Amino acid sequence: MMTSIKSKFLFIVIIIFCIFALLFAYFTEYALKHIPCSLCLIERIPYMATIILAFLVLVFNKYEKIILITIGLFFITGTIVSFYHFGIEQGFFNESLVCDLGSNSKAKSTTDLLKELDVKNISCKNVTFRVFGLSLATFNTIISFLISAIMLRAGLNYDKN
Repeated sequence: MMTSIKSKFLFIVIIIFCIFALLFAYFTEYALKHIPCSLCLIERIPYMATIILAFLVLVFNKYEKIILITIGLFFITGTIVSFYHFGIEQGFFNESLVCDLGSNSKAKSTTDLLKELDVKNISCKNVTFRVFGLSLATFNTIISFLISAIMLRAGLNYDKN
């Protein structure tokens, strides 16, 4: 049985890790000026949701098992999205409409059209930042898979001795 101390420790560790991951993403975006694509932004959602849910568990001390499983499911979804993003980068998949979210034309005049041309639309297939030769989508695929496995295992084994 996962004791309350073990689960609290796991929630604290996952909160710290998610905060670090988001800070790294925002540092890369704002300080290093690497503009994220639409999929990069979507891949941040499990981290943000996890911080909120894990914090709520620590504050209210309820629903630990359900939240562990929910976080695991969030990161399974994150794994799928990240793997899809990785596949687009490698040419395994074609870009979808998700990759084109920010480029809907709302130009009503030539001036509006010229302003839209100045806006940078980032393709999901172009890797603008690498760490140790790997894209952030590659790292996120691995990390999301590991977090989902850890959280689901902790959640599913919560009541076992």
